[in-house]
Amino acid sequence: MVHVDRRQHWDRVYGEKAGHEVSWFQAEPVTSLEFIRHCGGTKHSAIIDVGGGDSRLVDHLVADGFVDVTVLDLSAHAIARSKQRLGAAAERVHWITADITRWTPARRYRLWHDRAVLHFLTERKDREAYVRALSAAVEPGGCVVISTFALDGPERCSGLPVRRYSEEMLAEELGPAFELVEAACDDHCTPGGAVQPFQFSRFTRL
Repeated sequence: MVHVDRRQHWDRVYGEKAGHEVSWFQAEPVTSLEFIRHCGGTKHSAIIDVGGGDSRLVDHLVADGFVDVTVLDLSAHAIARSKQRLGAAAERVHWITADITRWTPARRYRLWHDRAVLHFLTERKDREAYVRALSAAVEPGGCVVISTFALDGPERCSGLPVRRYSEEMLAEELGPAFELVEAACDDHCTPGGAVQPFQFSRFTRL
């Protein structure tokens, strides 16, 4: 496999395309918000959105009154665009620019949300590093919401290969410290009109 510098790749993607032009754009992340509501918790629960750099999820969380929201993304360009879009509200969000496979959390969170980061980690060592970060970041009893391409989803995205999952495969990937609670299919319509099958899974950190 040809090595790809992930940070350079995603900075280039966000430098070349506007937020509404990327294939994963959602004006309203309906399924993510639904799964987050299913997690329970309160408006003071600590939430981290992994790979959420230019996602509109943070806009909705802040507007809904969540007061402890963190966004982590590999791309500084993506985070800068979210900050600009949010304006003064960006000061109410914790921003982290980091590669999830090299990140050590400084605190714990009640809720971990990831839409489409894990499925880009095609090498085992990177997936193992992801699970280590996840395990360290989520408090016992906490909630994990992960969305990946489904088994009938695309094999590549933004020029990169992906690893597709069923909820059972994802549960096996995370290991016995995470209990699968809920799963659902979600057909995402891209700005170009293509349909991409995703699967959403919700876990409890044991």
